[in-house]
Amino acid sequence: MMKKLYVYLLAFGVFFTATSELVVSGILNVIAEELHISTALAGQLITAYSLAFAIGTPIIVSFTSRMERKQVLVGSLAVFILGCLVSFASAQYATLMVSRMILGASSGVYLVVALGSVAKLVPADKMGGAIGTVILGFSSAMVLGVPIGIAIAGWLGWQAIFLILGLFSLLVMVVIFRRFPKIEGDAPVSFKDQFKVLGNLVIVSGLFLTFFRESGNSVMFTYLTPFLQSILQMKLSTVGMLMLVFGIFGVIGSQLGGFVVDKWGVVRMILIGLAVHVVSLALLPLFSSLPAIGCLLIAVIVLAMFTTAPAIQTFFIMQAPQSANLVLSLQTSIIHLGLAAGAGAGGVMVNAASTVLYNPWLASLIVGLGLVAALACVSLSGRNDAKPAQN
Repeated sequence: MMKKLYVYLLAFGVFFTATSELVVSGILNVIAEELHISTALAGQLITAYSLAFAIGTPIIVSFTSRMERKQVLVGSLAVFILGCLVSFASAQYATLMVSRMILGASSGVYLVVALGSVAKLVPADKMGGAIGTVILGFSSAMVLGVPIGIAIAGWLGWQAIFLILGLFSLLVMVVIFRRFPKIEGDAPVSFKDQFKVLGNLVIVSGLFLTFFRESGNSVMFTYLTPFLQSILQMKLSTVGMLMLVFGIFGVIGSQLGGFVVDKWGVVRMILIGLAVHVVSLALLPLFSSLPAIGCLLIAVIVLAMFTTAPAIQTFFIMQAPQSANLVLSLQTSIIHLGLAAGAGAGGVMVNAASTVLYNPWLASLIVGLGLVAALACVSLSGRNDAKPAQN
């Protein structure tokens, strides 16, 4: 029972750190107006966060891999709180940019160490469900964190969001410091040997899977609001409600995915989830004249996306248990690189076609490449139904 509470505690931390990432896109215009900068320049705050996450996380994680996990969790949250305070005090763009880099790196380290800690905290046959719970923290940030953050920005100002995130994160940090059990870091493996996992073709193909999957998702979801409005003819007020519904599907998916991983094994979950993902994206433009079916397909896409996530995380941990934290940090870096690449590719498609109608087809093609990488990964691993071993 206590172990479940520890997992939920980690998920709460992920909720707050993820909200710091996601909320900025929802208040971008507010920040731009108050700091007297263009929306495009304000958008670079998101880029700075992603780059700090992608570059800083694997470096910091590799240097702290042998440290006791509670120490790293507390340390990363302490730096995150510092970043929140800098954001709260930011009256200039340059200061806010620095705070975004601090938040990006610290959030990345916390997420990776939280996932790695779960793998050592629960029995192997419960790992998928536990990882699904941690990912639930991220999906909940989409459903609750962003709307609440937008409301706070309108009520108290956008800086107040970060003060509140810092205060709640402080509470989580104190509880982790006082109640969380000691968990050993990774096995003593040299810095050079840790990076030998990059010579493992299973890991490399898994990273390609992650890159293509996230790139495809970004092609679709970066332009989801324009798709709902211009293609499915939804009113802006309806779009907000649909975003909440899609977020709920994400929450359900993260929990369902963890449960199914423990029952079916990671390979089945990854392949079935990706196949459903690809097909749903491919069908979406064909039903553009039927908004109800179009919205249902988007809900299925979100469900498949979040259902597959715990399986992919579990697969990486199973493949490199001695370097789990490093591999997870590399994977989260690839996620952010994929998101950036997908947003760019989606923009090129929109400019070329003068419509967002065809973005789901491009997304389907790219996620399809992820499915090919997954098949290669399975073939190289030599496991047709990899499943966490029973204790």
